Amino acid sequence: MAKDYYKILGLEKSASEDEIKKAYRKLAHQYHPDKSGGDERKFKEINEAYQVLSNQEKRGQYDRFGSAFEGGGGFGGFGGFPGGFNVDFDPSNLEDLSNVGDIFDVFFEGLGIKRRKTYQRGSDVEVAKEITLEEAFRGATTKISFDNFIQCADCKGIGHFAKEGFTKCSMCDGRGEIRENRQTFFGQFSQVRACSKCHGQGQIPNKICKECSGSGRQKARREIDVAIAQGIADGQLIKITGGGQAGERGAGAGDLYVRIKVKPHHTFKRIGNDLIVRRDLDLVGVLAGKKLEVPTIAGGKILVEIPSGFNLRERLRIAGEGVPKLGGFGRGDLYIEFDAVVPKANPKLRKFFEEQ
Repeated sequence: MAKDYYKILGLEKSASEDEIKKAYRKLAHQYHPDKSGGDERKFKEINEAYQVLSNQEKRGQYDRFGSAFEGGGGFGGFGGFPGGFNVDFDPSNLEDLSNVGDIFDVFFEGLGIKRRKTYQRGSDVEVAKEITLEEAFRGATTKISFDNFIQCADCKGIGHFAKEGFTKCSMCDGRGEIRENRQTFFGQFSQVRACSKCHGQGQIPNKICKECSGSGRQKARREIDVAIAQGIADGQLIKITGGGQAGERGAGAGDLYVRIKVKPHHTFKRIGNDLIVRRDLDLVGVLAGKKLEVPTIAGGKILVEIPSGFNLRERLRIAGEGVPKLGGFGRGDLYIEFDAVVPKANPKLRKFFEEQ
């Protein structure tokens, strides 16, 4: 059954070369078998579709012949690549050699070929941290703890003890690679993958670290300090490079992402860098020119005079009493929303209004 390469990449038949490349890179990153949740079968299918649609001549044949294109083999293959691709290569089919990097990505990564002596980078980790509105206002340093893979202390993260020596791997005969033949619509491919026994090294350590079983990492509870910047908002991420999981056998560590959750406040409501506070308003006091006492997020209080003729349905703005602007200068504003309180019946007060 013919494959719909456009559907595989999530594209319309009218897609441009740039759209094809962007779709390929996005999907290849998503389904890469080395990533958590990756799918090797889907990854190879994506690369197969990209190899056809990224080449104008092959795309033209595919658009015209469909299933006949898939099985016909009526175009040049690819040979002369390291790793044993035993198919003829016709350079006239490549109209734009500036994309040679993409070609190598397709063949050396998409068809499952692993480069020797490379190990999987540690996964990124995301944790949530709840803070108060006051901490978001002032900034703070807080501790977070979480379960994580850390570098093995005994073997320094490499999984073995080099001073004890090595023995040539019997599975790959010291090459670090296993060669396999694979039949595709392009023809016969001699596919190379990293040896699973020696992990691409070509040799087996004589002494494996028992503490980490040779992986170079251990699971442990980790505690780190996280700096909270002034003005940070609910939902924002703080990136800590190298704070994620330790990689296998000395590979690089992933990154840690701390997602900030700002607790709801009992007095203030935050909108961006602005704050809103509700206050009861004594109408008699307003008429008498009495100032209103209003709390601030800094912990103090300010006295506010209600302007003559002010519409109590609107918010009264107090400039510069909001939250600091993250990474910038200045602060947001404080807005007061009023709940007017009707005074109790008073003969003198009633007489006063009647006389006005």
